[in-house]
Amino acid sequence: MARATLISERLVLRPPRLEDATPIYDGYARDPEVARFVVWTPHRSLRDTREFLKQFVALADEDASFPWVMTLGADGTVIGAMHLRVHPPWTELGFNIARPHWNRGLGTEAVRAVIDFALALPGIERVQATCHVENHASARVLEKAGMRREGVLRRYLVFPNLGERAQDVCIYSVTGEDVQARTSAPD
Repeated sequence: MARATLISERLVLRPPRLEDATPIYDGYARDPEVARFVVWTPHRSLRDTREFLKQFVALADEDASFPWVMTLGADGTVIGAMHLRVHPPWTELGFNIARPHWNRGLGTEAVRAVIDFALALPGIERVQATCHVENHASARVLEKAGMRREGVLRRYLVFPNLGERAQDVCIYSVTGEDVQARTSAPD
């Protein structure tokens, strides 16, 4: 069973629960700006969020998937979600954050925690993520978390909020060697 709780300086990433539906819906799932560069459409009702959450919770029972609800450690406020899919020898992460919590370094902090967790899994040598070529905010989060842009995957994903055609994405990655070099470099 793939369940883990990650704790960073300001955040707790914990497995999702069905009772997270209301804070997820109210916090970000219905916000078109949050949904702009993701592969789901804004939720139209709390029912949409409940249906999504049933599937997200079920992912925690799979050996190759780690879903998390991102919360503020100080008070437990739900501010986003993260998902790590495991495909040894690599993993792929994705995330979203409620708009009031943008530009505070929380995404970078969460991504770093997930990278450290992923690279500690047996047989994992690489963590990767993609983001739409125009999603400069997510690109900045990935880069600040220590990931390197490797290039562009052309016509790779459909972003339903941007149309029906597949869009280009940037692919980012980090390896255990990258992290080791970063942590052992002199100040």
